[in-house]
Amino acid sequence: MKATGIVRRIDDLGRVVIPKEIRRTMRIREGDPLEIYTSPEGEVIFRKYSALGEMSENATQVAEIMQRLAGCAVLVFDRDHVVAVSGTQKREFQERRASAELEELMESRHAYYAAQPDSVHLRPVADLPRTAFACLPILTAGDVTGAVAFLDGSSADQKTIPTDLQRSLISAAAQFLGKQME
Repeated sequence: MKATGIVRRIDDLGRVVIPKEIRRTMRIREGDPLEIYTSPEGEVIFRKYSALGEMSENATQVAEIMQRLAGCAVLVFDRDHVVAVSGTQKREFQERRASAELEELMESRHAYYAAQPDSVHLRPVADLPRTAFACLPILTAGDVTGAVAFLDGSSADQKTIPTDLQRSLISAAAQFLGKQME
């Protein structure tokens, strides 16, 4: 654990304000759920809660099935990180941050489908060159809880446009995962 040097008092209702700098650095948004832990040493620890992270085993199974049916690598994200990988090296992607492009897509609640093989494709993972030809946000009771992405081939020249079947599959995966969290 790292000390920040910031001290806050608890108000009469038991609330404490998390400073803006920490919220920005940790990507904590208004309305985000936080899980509270305590330690025997008297520490109180707040950790971002991820419903998809809690059901990563189910997300992995969905990713594996989608990978077999769609014939491409599949990533499942919570609001911030990759939680499930299938069809590509897990070590490369597991626990990586979602890119700003993908976060924007999730916030807008829009689907992304590559229009042409030679167009610029969305990069779903921060700091990695791999691109996706289809991405859909996962909605749970109207709230964005994550996203599903179908990846292009492993080399830069392997760009794909989604077939009707792949569009249906990614939609089914996003809807299924959203329903599982309700």
